[in-house]
Amino acid sequence: MSNIQVLLVDDHAVVRAGYRTLLDGTPDIKVVAEAERGEEACQRYAELQPDLVVMDLSLPGIGGLEAIRRIIARDHQASILVFSMHDDTAFVEKALSAGARGYITKNSAAEIMVDAIRTIASGQAYIDHELAQNLALHKAAGGREIFACLTTREFQIFNLLAHGLTPSETANELALSYKTVANYTTQIKSKLNVKSTTELVHLAIRHGVIDPISE
Repeated sequence: MSNIQVLLVDDHAVVRAGYRTLLDGTPDIKVVAEAERGEEACQRYAELQPDLVVMDLSLPGIGGLEAIRRIIARDHQASILVFSMHDDTAFVEKALSAGARGYITKNSAAEIMVDAIRTIASGQAYIDHELAQNLALHKAAGGREIFACLTTREFQIFNLLAHGLTPSETANELALSYKTVANYTTQIKSKLNVKSTTELVHLAIRHGVIDPISE
């Protein structure tokens, strides 16, 4: 059986190097290319047509979710595994809705990523067990339709602000200008009908986007 050819997408070179070492050390998996931005991921996918993409969500430029959408728009059969620091069900839902076939967190054990890649390459979906349980509970509770009005970028900014980042820190995190983040924040508050960042945080807590204990 031929190797599973993987495109590895993350904006941190050290992270990519670590996962490349892990995956290239696995007999049936081979990293054929890397990318650090969403636009670059789309380009590399078009050039190489790898068997599977391992995609972070927090990327500069268009971001991971939009990159997933663009790859799926080009190739409906594309296999994409998200590996992200975000373990909130809203991110899992958005990634799956965008077309990802799997989702694991960066806290997952190394063997989880290998298992996920093999599972998705075989044509099945793979979601980290704990995330899958949370997702099922979330759907049983009726979901978070209130956030459906937000675009991918708006939800990303909303999440960072709700977790306590300032607009300036959010801009740095997403490689955006302060003015762009400020404009997005105004749109987010308008869509969610809140007037202050404090109200935004309370809304996030109420709908389970953030943990009130940690905040």
